[in-house]
Formats: sequence, C-alpha cells, structure tokens
Amino acid sequence: MKRILSAIFIFVLGAGSVYLLLNFFPKETQAPPFINQIKPRPLDKYTIENLSYSDIPMSQIEIAETVKDEVGFSSLTFSFNLDPALTGKEKKKVTGLLNIPKGEGPFPLVVMFRGYVDQEIYKTGDGTKRAGEYFASNGYITIAPDFLGYGGSDAEAGSIFESRFQTYTTALTLLKSLDSIDKWDKKNTLIWGHSNGGQIALTVLEVTQQPYPTVLWAPVSKPFPYSILYYTDESEDRGKLIRRELAKFEELYDPDLYAIDLNYHKIKAPIELHQGTNDDAVPAIWSEELANSLLNLKLDLNYYVYQKADHNLNLSWDVVVARNIVFFHKHLTNTF
Repeated sequence: MKRILSAIFIFVLGAGSVYLLLNFFPKETQAPPFINQIKPRPLDKYTIENLSYSDIPMSQIEIAETVKDEVGFSSLTFSFNLDPALTGKEKKKVTGLLNIPKGEGPFPLVVMFRGYVDQEIYKTGDGTKRAGEYFASNGYITIAPDFLGYGGSDAEAGSIFESRFQTYTTALTLLKSLDSIDKWDKKNTLIWGHSNGGQIALTVLEVTQQPYPTVLWAPVSKPFPYSILYYTDESEDRGKLIRRELAKFEELYDPDLYAIDLNYHKIKAPIELHQGTNDDAVPAIWSEELANSLLNLKLDLNYYVYQKADHNLNLSWDVVVARNIVFFHKHLTNTF
C-alpha cells in the first residue's frame, strides 16, 4: 500500500512541476534564460594544453614545380591540405618551398618557420630561402610553409587571433606529414625558426613535447598577447583594430592559456639560440630572458650573442649558419 501511495505522490508532484513550467514561464522563455546567454568559445581548442591532446591528421605533401636547380640541391614548390580549425569539415591548402640535396640520400630534414613578412610583398620562400639553401647544400632537406594567406595558400581565418593560432595547426600538420617526402631518412626531424617563426617553433615544442633539435634566430619569446601588442605601432591604424579585438577576446578567454612562457617546462628538445645586439625587431633582452628561463629549467641550451648583428643576424650570418650545421649534425640519430 505504501508503495502505491508513494507512486501516486511522485506522479502528482511531477505533473504539477510540468504544469508550472508550461504555464508560469512564457512560451518563448520556457528554457532557463541562462542557457541562451552562454557564448560559444571556438578558440578554446587552440590553447597549448588542448592542442597537445588534439588528434592532428596527417596530409600528403604534393610537389608542384622545380624553381631552382643547383649543383648541390633543387628547390621545389609544394602544397598540402589541412584542417586548420580542427573541425573535421573544412580543408585548406598551404603552399611552401622545399629544398632537396642532390644524391641518393636519405637525408635529415629541417622544418623552417619564417618570421613576419607583409602579405602584399611576400613571395614563397621569403624569410627562409637563404638559410634553407645553405642547409640543403650541406646535406639537409628543408621545408618551409608559406602559411594561410601567403604565397599560393588559401585565405586565412576571419578572426585575427584564429589566424595566428592556425599557424600552430599548420605547423603541427606539416610535422605529421613528412613521411610523404622522398629521400627523407624518416629518423631526423630538426626545426629552425626566425622571429615570429621562433615563437611558432617554441609553441610546437611545448605542444608535442618531442625532442626535435631546434635552432632559434631572434625569436619572439614574449607571451601572447604582449607579443602582438608590442608591434601595434607598425600598423596603419596604430593598433586600434587589434586592441578592440583583444578586448573581445579577453571577455571569453584567458590569455595565459595561450602563453608560451608558462609552458617552457614542457619543452624536451635541445635548443640553439642566436641573437644580435642591433636587432630592431626583437629586443636582445627578450632572448636573454628566454635563455635564463630555459637554463633554469635545466634544458640543453647553447646561447650566442652577436655584437652589432641585426634581426637577420647580418655581419655574423656565416658564423651563425655554420654553427647551425654543427648543432644539427651533433643531434642526428645517425650520421652519414
């Protein structure tokens, strides 16, 4: 009898609750109002932590054409498709420049990430061409993506910050796709990054936690968003657009989750860092602070400072690339 009474009570209570929901709330607001106030957060997936757990699909690197044929190497354009937003829906094409040494091989491979170049004047290979050719003439395959919006690549994302974060997914996809390159030894992947490309390289090392031996030339090592705000005086509107977009971004997101300096402890790779004292793009103090941070973490670091050298390490360029070759060769899994 008690069970029957309990069941009747529960039924009446439930029916009464449904009646109140249907009649007390206006029909257009039957759902609790807070549900409609939750804003989507599509950029969460680009945090350093979330990228480290993302399943980055591999792609096929397709050779387009030979643009240069030297005694020791050939330069070729290439392209690959990727899902930059990691949605499983949109595919975009990224182009770039590939240098392959002459000979049978196999050869170790250097993935190269360039610094900032104005889109209006950019040509495939800008920012990596000179160093890439030097490495190729010394027996290293080099591959350098243009990134979305540059060269023959498809357009960037609509958001200025998502466009920045998609340089990471582009770099990660490229690293997953190297098996499609003929003559690569399938063992040795090295990284070279200059300026903002150095920031991309550091992010890749944190996300993957792989021991890719890495060379950094005057890297942008300040955390997001200061790494962007520092350069806003160079834009035509003196940074007004970026500051407006950043204000919107910080309403939804925590910038610390995208900051490389808070994730240096995740780096497992040996690093060679180079900085000129006359650099007008990356203050020398940034590299000094980066070096101190990495050394405090007991990372394998070689740090070189070049008196009067500029952002591209001119005046000391020959010394720098020679040191890069020695560093790369030291960290090869096998020597040939």
